[in-house]
Parts: sequence; C-alpha cells; structure tokens
Amino acid sequence: MGSEQGSVLREDAQVREWCAGLGLPGLADAHVHFLPERMERRVWHHFTHGGPLIGDGWPITYRWPVERRVARLAEMGVRAFPALAYAHRPDMAESLNEWTLDFARRTPGCLPSATFYPEPGVAAYVRRALEEGAVIFKVHLQVGAFDPREEELDEVWGLLAEAGVPVVVHAGSMPVPGRCTGPVPIGEVLARHPRLAAVIAHMGMPEYAEFLAMARGFERVRLDTTMAFTDFAAAVAPFPEPLLPLLRDLGLEGKVLLGSDFPTIPHPYAHQLHALERLGLGEDWLRAVCWGNAAELFGSDVLAKL
Repeated sequence: MGSEQGSVLREDAQVREWCAGLGLPGLADAHVHFLPERMERRVWHHFTHGGPLIGDGWPITYRWPVERRVARLAEMGVRAFPALAYAHRPDMAESLNEWTLDFARRTPGCLPSATFYPEPGVAAYVRRALEEGAVIFKVHLQVGAFDPREEELDEVWGLLAEAGVPVVVHAGSMPVPGRCTGPVPIGEVLARHPRLAAVIAHMGMPEYAEFLAMARGFERVRLDTTMAFTDFAAAVAPFPEPLLPLLRDLGLEGKVLLGSDFPTIPHPYAHQLHALERLGLGEDWLRAVCWGNAAELFGSDVLAKL
C-alpha cells in the first residue's frame, strides 16, 4: 500500500477505494459530532474565532447543512458514527439526549448517543438514556470544566461500567489545559470503576504516554485517533515515535478506535486516514482501527443494522 496508496487519500471521493483496498466493509468512526442547530452555530463560531478553551481556533472544513454532512459520510462509506453532543453546564444534558437519540433514530448509520453532567438527577436520566438505546456517551472535562470524581457522578460511572457501554472522555490537556484534564482525575475514576469502558478522546494528547499506559493497564479502556497524527496536531503535539510499538499492540488488541471530529476539523476527512496509514503500522492494524475494533465494541450485529 505504502506511499502510492497514501497519495489516494488526498480526496474524500477516494476513501471508498482506500477501504476496498483494505478489504473493509466501510468505516466505523467513534468520534463524530452532530448538534442541535443553534448549539452547532455557536460551537462553529467559537472554533472559527478561537477562545479561552481552544486557543487560536481553526477553519471548519465541513461547515455545511446537516443533510449534506450526513450524505458526505455515506459517500465515503462511513457506516457507523455517533452524534456525540456534550453538556457544558447544568440543565442541558437531558434535552441533548432527547435530541441525539431522535437524530439517531432518523439518520442511517448513526449510533444512539448521550451525555451527562454532574447535577441532581444525573443518574436517573443516564439510566433512561440507556433504556432508550444509547450505546455510547460523551463527556468533555475541559469544556464542561467539571471533575469526573464528583460524588454525583459515582453512580453514573458505575451504571456505565455495569452496562459495558463506552463513554468517550475528552481528558487530555489539548488544546488548552483545564482544571480537571490530564490522566490523574479520570485515572482515579477508573481505579474506583476498573470495568468502565472509557474511550480516551484524541489519544489523550498531549499526555500520550500516560493515556496509552492507562489503556494497557485497564481491560476496557480504549483510545480514539481523533485528530491525532494529522499535520495540524503534529505541529503542536507530535506523537512520540518510541510509543509506536505500544500503539500498534493496543490497536491489534482492540483498544484503538478510528475517530475524526467530523465536521469540526481543519482538513479533509481523508487526511485523518492518510495520517493513520503513514504511521506504517500495517494493514492489519488499519483494518482493526478503522472497523474491527468498533465491531467488537458495539457488536457486529449492531453495526449491520445501521
């Protein structure tokens, strides 16, 4: 495959060809965002103009109407993706869950997702989201500015651990460190709930070594590739080359998932795949990361029904 195949990935239109070359049925992307329209406009404005939580910001490649974005994922063969809304203050998670679960019901390929925030009643609405079919959750410790060790969340972590439902956690200190980011806070949650299926977003950048060690040490901890290894991320938080053997092992063990951050990314979707390929970790690794590991996590039958 090498450099010749890598050159194909300059264009989204050739992603399907790339997948076919690997023998993949498509892509399973564990880190995609769709939000209620008003919230999405605010998020895009923040990313475009920069701010205290994201630094200088970046241009958004897919600043398109929702129908066009869903169509682009389908055109590329992205067969499974969540909406991944996340709450950043009290009294918003429950309504976001209603929206994301409804979006999944009416959007082919979309995995039912939900979120939560430390507040009274959080365990009740997380339990309700599970009953309504949520198969993945998302929390953002940096934007939400909350401590995952808060007492109100202990029952929630226990519920998710018992259910085996993954939760994508933005715990790393990029793009700007927060008071509850880094490996220690979520690490203490995992010490209390070692069966929690945490998916550390963005490979935990820039604390790559600590979060890869966490994935090695806890049976159900995984990482997603979101924006990691891309030209944009490499300019500010390059992945340490000595960690590549561990990254390869974790991917082949089911512990690395494809993630993209579509649509709020400063590059074509295809570039994330090209960035993974140029790591040189092999076709088996790519097949596992781009499809097989998600099929194992969510169940091949679940992905087949999307």
